[in-house]
This record gives sequence, structure tokens and C-alpha cells, in this order.
Amino acid sequence: MDAGRGDAGAAERDSLSVMLEELARRAWEIDVPWDGPGPGRGAAAGIDRLLVRVARGHGAVDIALGECLAAMDVGDRALRLGHAGLVDYAREALGMAGRTALGLARLARELAERPLLRAAVRRGHVSPRLAQELLPVAKGEAEAVWVARASKLTVREAAAAVRAGEAAGHGLPDEDWERIEFPAGETCRARVKQAFELAGELLGATAPDWQRLEAICQEYLGANPVPEGRGVIEEPAAGDDLEAALEAETRRWERLLWPEPVAAPVGEDGGEDGGGDVRAIDARVRELAAMRGRWDDLVGHLGLVMQAFRLWRHLGFASFRHYCRERLGMAERTVAQRVWLERRLHELPGLRAAMRQGRVTYEKARLVAQVAVPRDVEEWVDVAEKSTCIELRRKVEAGEKAQMCARERVSVLVPRRIVELFEDGCSAVMHREGRWIPRDECLAVMCDHFIDAWEGIRDRRRTPQREAIERDKGFCQVPGCSRAAVHAHHVVWRSRGGGDELENLVSLCAGHHLHGVHRGYLRVSGKAPDRLVWALAD
Repeated sequence: MDAGRGDAGAAERDSLSVMLEELARRAWEIDVPWDGPGPGRGAAAGIDRLLVRVARGHGAVDIALGECLAAMDVGDRALRLGHAGLVDYAREALGMAGRTALGLARLARELAERPLLRAAVRRGHVSPRLAQELLPVAKGEAEAVWVARASKLTVREAAAAVRAGEAAGHGLPDEDWERIEFPAGETCRARVKQAFELAGELLGATAPDWQRLEAICQEYLGANPVPEGRGVIEEPAAGDDLEAALEAETRRWERLLWPEPVAAPVGEDGGEDGGGDVRAIDARVRELAAMRGRWDDLVGHLGLVMQAFRLWRHLGFASFRHYCRERLGMAERTVAQRVWLERRLHELPGLRAAMRQGRVTYEKARLVAQVAVPRDVEEWVDVAEKSTCIELRRKVEAGEKAQMCARERVSVLVPRRIVELFEDGCSAVMHREGRWIPRDECLAVMCDHFIDAWEGIRDRRRTPQREAIERDKGFCQVPGCSRAAVHAHHVVWRSRGGGDELENLVSLCAGHHLHGVHRGYLRVSGKAPDRLVWALAD
């Protein structure tokens, strides 16, 4: 990085920091009046102006952070810092969700191929959310036309224009998630546990429950198709007409104050060969991620006030989703996650204190908030401090499964398309039996079919490598790694006299084994499974 570019980046970050401090002072003066009447129509405009300004600053940091994350996601850079990939790096080093990091890096790479759109986004004239909608069409000779039109388009109109041009499908939509949950007897729960464990052996230990359920449903439907004539569940499009009407009626909310755009600070290109100064890129990423975390706090706080008291209605929007998309330039899911955590932090003040003291990151706090109650929040914070993010997530998931069994229920959080697949499977079971069957019995039938189909096919050969992977529960043992183990590495290499004893074998993913260890980025010594010492080569 040259000195001029560094000076410019520092100035932009200083400007954002000053803006952040001023907005934070004003934002935290606004309380959430849980026990009294909420802010009225008069207060809505003031809260809106603060939140919009916060969203602009948040979006500016996201653009620069995405560029840095894209630079980190080149070659072996993440591995040189001990992480198998960008997802693990973001979660463990930055305390942010891996999916978020992938989305930011992907947008940065797409914008790098669209210089005009990238410049408009970096100046703050086009929101990242609107830019995502324009990616399929704003390229080549058409890019200039679409960038010129962007200032006159709402996000809804941009999406409609892209669909009209048959160019949808840029791969960055937010996927809706739902929970499949129903009472289940002991027999059903036993079948589900056995089938899910078998699916984990076939798909890999890190396969989430929804992918295991998907495999079970697909296996059954492959042998028992859905009966003809069954209607397909369509995703509801309710609200589009109302949104369009409100946009026309309010002339796109011209009465609202639209703050000046906020320019993004300097990011990082980092070269294309995966070399370069990895530590410098890492330092820039951490700096921007910390700044983003502070903006997240304000989005959560002000967003909670806006959502809890439905202030968006006073501003002429059809829904909170409509407000987030058009006014803030952010996906509703992004804002809702921060609002949910802010609500939980009001219920768990000890968790908020731990975040402010730096004891837990945002991602760890999000995990703790899923399971903690006031009486045990400090215990969960202690667990979080001593665990990597992936270890904490596995402990939280184990706790949720234990609670599910105690409540005698089946509960799986899945993408919406898996809900439809599951309903298709239930319909196929009932069609085959010729009668109505409760959903827990339908799932048990599908699980039995999956077990019968795959139980005898899996490889049961006993080798030291297989025993080591089973001992390590199928997970890569590098601290913070979320990937499944596919290799058993000899701690003392065979070329140096090491044998196949289990204490000399440790389970690793392919990246950490072939690149991390054998390229010299990572070292391991000691005895498996619980007396291993890990160290970066430098």
C-alpha cells in the first residue's frame, strides 16, 4: 500500500469515527420505553434521520471491509494465519458470521468488474443493497445506463426491471428460513437421531441438520414420487402492490430528509497471487471489522425502536422490510438480526457488559443469546471466553438438541425450500399408506427408508485413520476450524519414524493438512487427542 493511499484511508476512517461518535451520543439518548407509550409520529422523523445516517456509515464500512475480505480470500492467505478459509477467519478472528463475510467479499469482487457501479457505491450514491439488484444488468456497455438510472430507482423497481430483462439470478438473494417443529414420541426421535447420524457420516460431520433432513426427504421421494396434481407452495408476494402504491403516493418519500451520502474508506486489493503482506491485510480487516461492530450496535438500538413501535408506518412505508430495503439500503434480515440481538441484550444485561468489556465477540454473543437466561448468562459467557466460535456453536447446538428431547419435540431450522420438500415427503408417505398420518410418523417412515437404503452401503473397514476420525467425531481438530475431517495426520511424520498409534494421529480437513501443515504454515506437536500443541510457523 502506498503512502498517499494510506493517508487517504486514515483520513476517511477518522471522518467516519467522528461521525460515529456524534451519532452514538445522540442515539443512546433515545431509550426503549418498554413500560410506557412508545415514540409517536413526531419522534419518528428524528429517529429515522439518525438511523438512516447510521445505515449510510454502516454501508460505507461494509464496502471497504468487503474489499479487504476479498483480498484475504486469495491463495493461501487465510491458511497462513491458521484458518482453513474465509468463513473460519471471519468467525474466529473477526467475530462476524461467515455467511456475512462471504457476501461482502462476493459483492466486492463483482463490483471490481463494474468500475462505474463500484465508484457510485464507494461514493455512497448507490446503496450496496441496490447495487446487488443491478449486478446482473450493470455490465459492459449497459453499465453506464444502469448507473445513471440508479438514483431514480427504488430497490423494488430495480429488482422488477432486472426480472423484466430476464437477467435475474446473480446469486446474492437472502434466503428465507423457517422452523419445522412438532411433537414427537420416543420412537420417532430415536429414528430421527439414527438417520441424522447416518446422514452425517455420508455428508460429512459438519453437515447441518437441514442438509441431513434434505437428504432423507430426497431419498424417500426418489423412490416414492409426490402424487400428481399436488399443488406447489408458492412464496407469497403480498405487499408488492401496497409498496408500489405508497411509493407513488409519497413521490418516493420526498418529504423525508435524505442525508448526504457517506464515502467508503480505502479498502485493499492485495494482488492476485495470494502473496503480499498478509499481516498488513489482516490488520486492515480487523480495524474495519471493529469499526463495523460499533455501527452494528447503533443499527440494533435504533432499529429496535423503529421496529418495536412500528414507526415506519408514520413515514409512509408498507412494512419494516419495505423501510429497511428502500430507506436504509439494507436487507431486512441484516437489520432484524441486529434488532433481535439488541432485544436479547436488554433481557441479558450481563451479556451486554461482556461484549463491551471485550470478553465475547458479536458472533459469540449471538450464539449465547440463543440459549442463555438471566440466571446462567455468566456461565455461558465463561464458556464462550474459553471456546472458539465453532466450539461454542457446537455446545449451543448440543444444548438445543437436549432441550428438544426433553420437550419431546422435533425441531429443525431450515431454508423455506426444505419446508416444501418436507411437506412433499409427508404427502408421499400418506399417499403410499392411503391415509392421513401425523408428521412425526411421516418423518419416522422417511428415516426408516433412508436407514434401510444406506446402512449396509457405508464403508465399515477399520483402519487406524478411520478410528482416529471417529474418535475426533469427524471434525478437523485445528482450533477454530469448522470443516469436516477427511485425513488423519501423523503428528510425528512417518518419514521421521512416527507410527499409526492413535495418539500419533490427529484428524484434519484437506486444507489444513495439505496446505497448512505440509506447506509449513502450521505446526502440531504432542499427543492426541487432548495433549496437542498448535502453533503458526511464523
